[in-house]
This record gives sequence, structure tokens and C-alpha cells, in this order.
Amino acid sequence: METSSNPTLLIVEDDEEIRTQMRWALAQDYTIVLAGDRANAVEAFRAHRPSVVLLDLGLPPRPASPDEGLATLADLLAADRSAKIVIVSGQAEKANALQAIGAGAYDFLGKPIEMDELKLLLRRCFHVSQLEREYRTLQQQLNGGSFEGLLGGGGRMPAVFDAIRKVATTEAPVLILGESGTGKEMTARAIHRLSSRRDGPFVAINCSAIPETLIESELFGHEKGAFTGAHAQRKGRIEHAAGGTLFLDEIGEIPLPIQVKLLRFLQEQCVERVGGRHEIPVDTRVVAATNADLRRNMANGSFREDLYYRLAVVQIILPPLRDRDDDVVMLARSFLQHFAAENGKSSMSFTPDALRALRQHTWPGNVRELQNKVRRAVIMADGRKVSAADLELDAILSGETGTSLREARERVEREMVTQALRRSGGKITGAAAELGISRPTLYELIEKLGLQKPE
Repeated sequence: METSSNPTLLIVEDDEEIRTQMRWALAQDYTIVLAGDRANAVEAFRAHRPSVVLLDLGLPPRPASPDEGLATLADLLAADRSAKIVIVSGQAEKANALQAIGAGAYDFLGKPIEMDELKLLLRRCFHVSQLEREYRTLQQQLNGGSFEGLLGGGGRMPAVFDAIRKVATTEAPVLILGESGTGKEMTARAIHRLSSRRDGPFVAINCSAIPETLIESELFGHEKGAFTGAHAQRKGRIEHAAGGTLFLDEIGEIPLPIQVKLLRFLQEQCVERVGGRHEIPVDTRVVAATNADLRRNMANGSFREDLYYRLAVVQIILPPLRDRDDDVVMLARSFLQHFAAENGKSSMSFTPDALRALRQHTWPGNVRELQNKVRRAVIMADGRKVSAADLELDAILSGETGTSLREARERVEREMVTQALRRSGGKITGAAAELGISRPTLYELIEKLGLQKPE
């Protein structure tokens, strides 16, 4: 267990002279624990629980073979899979390195060791380990029912959480894909929170909510007198995100001329304000999101291919709530607990018909729709029990027995979309707002269900 002000580093090395040299070189930054063979290494690891280990492959009783070192690696990872184990060995053949990495080692260094390289690697190992501990703490809080956007343990969500954890430790641009209401901004915030930029600003901009005539100034800023109404110099959102993360939601809505300027920023990390003549360097990480099919947009010429590949270095795909059956009730209960406390109520729970309705509803608006329905139900419910009627889910589920889940879902989707379009007078914008989904998602639903498109 790491208890001192310096993090604990276990060095497993059979050569006493090398152990001594490494201890003196690293003792200023780390609490050093030494071991010379497999048994002592495992004992020291269990006693001190270090997050990082330097492990020699050539250990007694067979120091000329990597077998004992690889067995030690397996024992340490069996005790703590999250430990960062760096292999340090004179047996620097590529086959041994690949075998160690394949068995779970974090990295591999050959002897003789370059101390500056080792120190840099150790700093990275401890930083990644700290981020992972914070991530696990966050997950424990989420599983414990605290109110956060990223909840869930079923379906594809563990893979999403794992992708967030991995990409957060890098500087790579990220593209988050998912339907409206699946939690794209919460995912972007989680990436920021778990990154080395977490103390910097998180600046979000919804590209679809800004008129085309203003988006360039909003992103890049402008100089005084650049256009009518530009009475003062103004920094753009990119500059405001310096040292932190810029989140570009609905990136597919950015006009082509602005895509060119955004691509240039991603390539050169410099911006030029509207009306300006000088390039301004800005250190900002970009995370983008969309519910649009960018590949289709590239095919029809509305989105630049080179910008797509710049943004989509890493893609995280968020599943729709209808594909997360195991998570719906857990999410609903978490929201219920939060909103009940927010409204001064306690010990609220769902009735059996409410739980059945929650599981059967297709959730076209995804997590955002679920959150809104639970919020309303908490306000409208009489007493401590929330019914399907409080959730406004009972009417749309009548008559759905005797069909498959997919058929029931399609029937409910068709009914909800048809009703929303009728109430909005055929207006896509109004119907989408009522359903809690975006206009592109509604168009896709209309096409999928074979409904007549409004004029």
C-alpha cells in the first residue's frame, strides 16, 4: 500500500549492484522496495501494493532464461491486473519483448538502461496509474447510484468506459458517435476529467445551434471592426479552451468554409481571428461529436474527408438506450433517487407496472428522454410510488401483448412519431423537439418505419 508522500516502486532484479544503482538513482522520487527473486517479489508486491514495478526477466534459478521473469510477471498481474509492470532485462530480443507485452507487461527496456529514458517512462506509468485509479473511483461512485451521465454496466457500455479510460491519457482527437440523448457531452466531459488537461477549461459548443453567419466568429473570434457590430476584439471558443478541451457537438453541421479553417487549426494548432492578420498559437485538445452519418455526408460532399480523418483518430460509439435493456431500470432508479432528493422527497420507488413500462418502451430520445420522464414523474406522483401513468408510458403500451419485443418497439415508435408529427402540423423541428431527438434522427426514424416524409 502506497502510504508515503512518494509513490512506491518495486524493483525486482537479481544483480545486487544494479539494484543499488537503481535505488540511488530513483530514491528521491519514489519509495523503493527491492526483491531479487520471484518469491520475494510476490511477497513484497502483496505487502506494499505498488502501482508500478521494474522487473528483470532473468531471475534465479534460471537467470539465462526469461521463463522465471515471465512467471513472476504472471503472479504479479494475478495479484493486481492494474499494476504497470515494466520489463528491464539484458535479454532484449524482440521475441522476449513481445512475449512479455503479450502477457500483460506495460513496457520493455533493454539493458544497459538509459536513466533519463527510464525516469520519463516511470513518470508516465505513475501518471497513467493515477488516472486509472481516479477512473475506478468514478465508476464505483456511478455504480453506487450517484447522479452522473455515464451510467451502465450492460451491453456495450463496459467497452465504452474502457475506451474513455484509454483515450483520456492521450492527446489524440476523439469523435463520439451516437443518437441524440445518448450522452455524448457527458462522454466528452469524462475524457476531459480523466486527462492531464483536467485542470484546464472544458469549452462546449453546439455547432447546430449557431447561425452559419456567426459560427466563424464564435469559433475563431474577431478583431475590432472586422464586421458590422464588431465593436471590440473578442476571443473565440478555441482560444477560451487553451490548456483544456474544446468539445464540438454536432460537428456535421459546420459549413464547408469553416471546415477548412478548423482543419487548418487541427494541423497547425494556430487560429486567425476574423479580420486579423496574425496567427495565434493555441494548445487545445478537440473532442467532436455527431449523430449524423459523416461517411454519407462525405459521399455527398457536405463534409470534408480530410477533416473527418483528423477528427476521428479515435472513435467512441455510444449505443442507443433501446440496446441497453439491462441498464434502463438501473438508470431510472438512479434518476429517481436524484430527482426525489432534489424535490425534497425520499424513499421513492417504481411500481411493477412502471418497471414493466420502462423495460418495454423503445426510448427514441435515449437517456435524455428517460431522465426527463423520471423528472416529471417525481413531480407528478402522489406519494412515494411512481407508476407507469406518472411516467406517461401506460397509454402507448396498451395492446402490445402477444408480439415480439422488436415488433412492439416498432409499433410504439410508429405511433409516437405519427402522433408527434400530427401535433406539430407536420413540422419536423417541432416533432423532433417533442420526441427529444434531433431532426436527422427523426428523418432516419421516418425512413426506417416507412412513413411518409413531410413536405
